[in-house]
Amino acid sequence: MSMRRTIGFALTTLLAAFVLVGLPGVALSRVNLLQVTLPGTNTPKPTVFDFATNTPAGPTSTPSRTPTATNTPTATATASFTPTATPTATDTPSPTPTPNGPFSYPENINPLTGQEYPSQAAKERRNLIVKISNYPPIVRPQTGVNQADMVWEYETEGGVTRFAAIFRNNAPDHVGSVRSARLIDLELVPMYNALLAYSGTSAPIQKLILSSDFVYQTFSPLKGDNCEDAGFCRFPKGDLPFEHTLFLDTNLIWAKATRRNVNTGYKARGLAFNPTPDAGGQPAAEAYIDWYGQADARWQYDEATGHYLRFSDGVPHMDARDGKQLWADDLIILEVPHNDHPDIFDPGVKYLSIQIELWDQGRAYLLRDGQVFQGYWRRKDKEPGSALQLVYGNNIPMMVKPGRSWVSVVRGFGDVFINTTKADMVGTATAIANQATPTIDANALDSSDSAG
Repeated sequence: MSMRRTIGFALTTLLAAFVLVGLPGVALSRVNLLQVTLPGTNTPKPTVFDFATNTPAGPTSTPSRTPTATNTPTATATASFTPTATPTATDTPSPTPTPNGPFSYPENINPLTGQEYPSQAAKERRNLIVKISNYPPIVRPQTGVNQADMVWEYETEGGVTRFAAIFRNNAPDHVGSVRSARLIDLELVPMYNALLAYSGTSAPIQKLILSSDFVYQTFSPLKGDNCEDAGFCRFPKGDLPFEHTLFLDTNLIWAKATRRNVNTGYKARGLAFNPTPDAGGQPAAEAYIDWYGQADARWQYDEATGHYLRFSDGVPHMDARDGKQLWADDLIILEVPHNDHPDIFDPGVKYLSIQIELWDQGRAYLLRDGQVFQGYWRRKDKEPGSALQLVYGNNIPMMVKPGRSWVSVVRGFGDVFINTTKADMVGTATAIANQATPTIDANALDSSDSAG
């Protein structure tokens, strides 16, 4: 256990015995004191949060706060919370706005962003998931991540994370570096009724992909998709290892999907959008996520743009395509069970895969507009296009800000630190620059990725 983890745990245990503070309307059973301390920088003020239970019995049976009437949009906007409600007939009916999720959306709205499609081509093409490397640090800056409508980040093995970037609005011709598929992708593809582009994967997972209902929606050099016809091209660079040199032209993937007759512009329903935040949010100037030592992410709210900006390993995390820091309008943090799944490999093999159980429900944070909201994630069913939902304990949807969302999947909220003030990242970057170059833990690298 790292020194930071040890200190954080001790502080949490000591302070939780004296502090009993919770959000309105939520029964108190456990208190998390979330705080980050960086050496040589300011110490952000801790924020106290609690949830009704560690494992909620279900949104319908777990009380949670309900937005108050004084802060709730007027009656005409209520339809966005209850899209199935039928207006009472009157002699002079009032116009009812079209709900923007979670189950129905206006005709020209992209359900990934809650905003209008930028073009007819974007509306007609299918959601495309591209697997993008995030470890070791030499793969940064990645290319084209800021062009994605939504990004999922989750653990592969050993505390290392990978991105599943979902593209629809934009069609970048250089995205990557592209890496391998994981078990969780078998959940994401049907959730978003998407195409999947990946470099390769272990034999057992490839077997699962080839036997799936969506096999024709998947593209990989492992399946014979190449540079000329599918856009998987190698771009060697200096001493960069071969497995980190694969990049993708999304236009060629969509073109090949059209030739396969699988490039239909299906919608993925689940999120509900509103430019106005829900009532009752707590200040959230930054969020820090620690994947137990091998990877981390710090997101700081930028008042000027209304975006959360990303730092990794204490320095700004950039995108090589646009030269800008990675950003998101919404941060969605999900607590999801992780279980080792070695049984898909032959006996005696030391490899393992992590089964991230992205079904049923669990706890969730939503950060937007400099505030944090507590609720639950829910996956209603496994039907294609039935994507993730965010709800409060009384089943009212959590309103996401229209724009780009970044979804971080963690084992537990003990690894998540939400603060009311920002750490001094300039001072942190200076301290890091003055230190020796960190040594990469080769044991944390994914052995099943050796082929890219």
